[in-house]
Amino acid sequence: MVFEAHFAKDPAKTPASLDDLRTRVFYALQRHPLCRQVEFDIVSTPRTRRTNWTVSLHSVQPGALWTAHEIVADIQEAYELDAAA
Repeated sequence: MVFEAHFAKDPAKTPASLDDLRTRVFYALQRHPLCRQVEFDIVSTPRTRRTNWTVSLHSVQPGALWTAHEIVADIQEAYELDAAA
């Protein structure tokens, strides 16, 4: 029972497909001037207590690294990868 509760879906998170997540991350990064050139990939991961997807950031300018990380973290708190995706 404890194991199932540990891996249960977070009801506060909205399910989204990989394409939805890509779009949301892209537009969120585009809104910040330092993050407009950031390249990224969305990667499905085994479900953990917090999430079942992650973002791999590429070509990030040094000044944009923490900002991009914070933007992605906010999106990860709000969305989970839909099981059908």
